[in-house]
Amino acid sequence: MAFFARRDGQLHVESVPLGALAARFGTPCYVYSRAALESAFGAFAAALAGRDHLVCYALKANSNLAVLDVLARLGAGFDIVSGGELARVIAAVGDARKVVFSGVGKSAAEIRQALAAGILCFNVESAAELARIESIAAELGTRAAVSFRVNPDVDPKTHPYISTGLRENKFGVAFGDARALVRRAAASRSLRVVGIGFHIGSQLTETAPFAAALERVLVLVDALGRDGIALDHLDLGGGLGIRYRDETPPAVADYVGALLGQVGGRALRILLEPGRSLIGNAGVLLTRVEYLKPGAERSFAIVDAAMNDLMRPALYDAWHDIVPVADRPGPPRRYDVVGPVCESGDFLGRARDLALEEGDLLAIMSAGAYGMSMSSNYNTRPRAAEVMVDGAAAHLVRAREEVAGLFALERKFP
Repeated sequence: MAFFARRDGQLHVESVPLGALAARFGTPCYVYSRAALESAFGAFAAALAGRDHLVCYALKANSNLAVLDVLARLGAGFDIVSGGELARVIAAVGDARKVVFSGVGKSAAEIRQALAAGILCFNVESAAELARIESIAAELGTRAAVSFRVNPDVDPKTHPYISTGLRENKFGVAFGDARALVRRAAASRSLRVVGIGFHIGSQLTETAPFAAALERVLVLVDALGRDGIALDHLDLGGGLGIRYRDETPPAVADYVGALLGQVGGRALRILLEPGRSLIGNAGVLLTRVEYLKPGAERSFAIVDAAMNDLMRPALYDAWHDIVPVADRPGPPRRYDVVGPVCESGDFLGRARDLALEEGDLLAIMSAGAYGMSMSSNYNTRPRAAEVMVDGAAAHLVRAREEVAGLFALERKFP
């Protein structure tokens, strides 16, 4: 089903014209489709049907409370990397028992916060972190549930900034050190070993790297079994990519099916941590053309969204389709679509053939993941509004920031 589709010359999200949302909420504005989000989650649930599992949505992709609420109602768990993200889950859902706490730099305060909230487990990424968790759990007179994120040294074949499973990356316990570290944890009175897992990167479009990582991790799982350490779950991480331009990622059913085939009959609950593959294609960034600036070398369409709203093109040279909200007759011209921020790297798309006039609306597609969650206030620009569409209804799920709020916590020198 096409959740963003053109009808009568106007781009719609579900049953709502995007032009009507721009008139009501202004631009720039992030717009999400509830039906698209639910459909994406449903694909994972169907692929895992019949197997004990938990799909833990990765908050870093998009942590809006409405997104979390929709997913929680579908039975999702959550993968977090900060105390702030834990607070978001509790604010949206009220229950931390399906939370997996990942990340390499958990502070003592965050560990205490997570233990008090009763999370499912910590994903441990170093010996030093394990020692800190053990010490705090002993101090509090409790046992901390720990799973180990293993770095399998597998090339995920993705952008180097979002590769996390090679030995030179900061993430995870080195494969050669993992067995001894798990055995150490299993002997502690303040720790309870519950799982093993991996996460090798983001925006992966082939199954082979996942399969290679899992093959290595299953060797460790079986060795731990011979050590008498019975695990509750196997965490297969996230990172499945989406189509931005011409990528051909595997279907969820094929990706999950291949990995479950490798796991075989091992009696382990399966955890997955998808983020982008759930929300990425469920959202667009709506922006308006402020100026058209033709030139001999190149022409610019200057819009009211910028790199502070959507960082991915400037950061990764990432591609997002950019399409007019309303059809406009006439020959297209080649434009660089750029924002008003004072950086030459402030672009949303280069060399796009578009028929435009000033005031036209553009939709930047596949912007649901790593859009709003990576946005900033650079140049003292308020962050965009966020809207969730549900059929024919549109709900403001985050109000546009106001300039006065951006410096409300600051003080002039006395």
